[in-house]
Amino acid sequence: MPVVKADDEEELVDPQAVLREKCQSKGHIESLYNKYQECNDRVNGRSKTTETCMEELFDYVAELDHCVAHSLFSKLK
Repeated sequence: MPVVKADDEEELVDPQAVLREKCQSKGHIESLYNKYQECNDRVNGRSKTTETCMEELFDYVAELDHCVAHSLFSKLK
């Protein structure tokens, strides 16, 4: 298995994290995140509920990953 070492002065940046930040500001992804947060606030505001926010979370993460996938692999060495 190959080992990659960075120079001591060089700070490595995760390209996926950078792309996620860019994609997160896109309108439809931001609205999915807001939907997830609204659900999360609603669930946390109740003491007894069977509701979870898994659907909202999956929708948000799937769309975010789909956006990132368009350019992630071109940035990997």
